[in-house]
Amino acid sequence: MPLDHVGNGNITDLQASKVFYEKALAPLGYKVIHDISPHAIGFGTGPYTADFWLSGSCPTESGSERREVTQPMHIAFKGSRAQVHAFHEASIQAGGKCNGPPGFRPQYHPLYYGAFIFDPDGNNIE
Repeated sequence: MPLDHVGNGNITDLQASKVFYEKALAPLGYKVIHDISPHAIGFGTGPYTADFWLSGSCPTESGSERREVTQPMHIAFKGSRAQVHAFHEASIQAGGKCNGPPGFRPQYHPLYYGAFIFDPDGNNIE
């Protein structure tokens, strides 16, 4: 069964990350679909459904705010080679740090092509 959505709850500054991801994911056709700041922002490629979520401080069931910093995550978006290059360039221009330039990664499979970026919170975005 395919995934419906992924959430990155390791965000320390939700608005700064929103600006970063708006620029970084634009070459892949992503845009903000839902903005329920200060709790969460959902990105997607369609008109209604967000499949990539960022969250800042979220209330717990008891109503208190929680802010737990977890280990950085790794998430990979699918794209053409041209989109991989555009994503990498847009991410660098948006303030991301290169963690691997666009290129083949035969250790994954012979035709795997990707690029790696650290987002403002140190998450590895591919």
